[in-house]
Amino acid sequence: MPENNKSGNAIIVYTDGSSLGNPGPGGYGVVMISHAHKLRKEISEGFRETTNNRMELMAACVALETLKLNNTPVLLHSDSKYVVDAVEKGWLWNWEKKGFSGKKNEDLWRRFIKVYRRHKVKLIWVKGHAGNPENERCDQLAVAAANSSNLKIDEGFEKE
Repeated sequence: MPENNKSGNAIIVYTDGSSLGNPGPGGYGVVMISHAHKLRKEISEGFRETTNNRMELMAACVALETLKLNNTPVLLHSDSKYVVDAVEKGWLWNWEKKGFSGKKNEDLWRRFIKVYRRHKVKLIWVKGHAGNPENERCDQLAVAAANSSNLKIDEGFEKE
């Protein structure tokens, strides 16, 4: 992972989302690593009816919301072009200016923007299912969460 060599005090985050059917039961997985503090945290949660894109975005939201201090440097790795490209190619900021007119997942994008602006986030796309150990672990967490018996309601999805 070359990014880790350049990370300094940044929190290294990996995220993944899964949906068993699209829509269907879904979940997300997050791995957070602080080399400076020698800490590792894993987070996951499952929902009874959702989509893959929602779970990819939910994972990023939850990861950033977990950080307690503002202005935290973060290297957020995701295999979701939907999430990474929306930010890195500037689409998200245009959607925001236009009030998210006609865009899906407005609730999660607004949630993401709020927490994204609290930190110094660099999004990095990683190829999914390509042997990256942390991305693979996030996938395992997300799938296990989607398959769990204690599934929450994704209110944003079920309202749409």
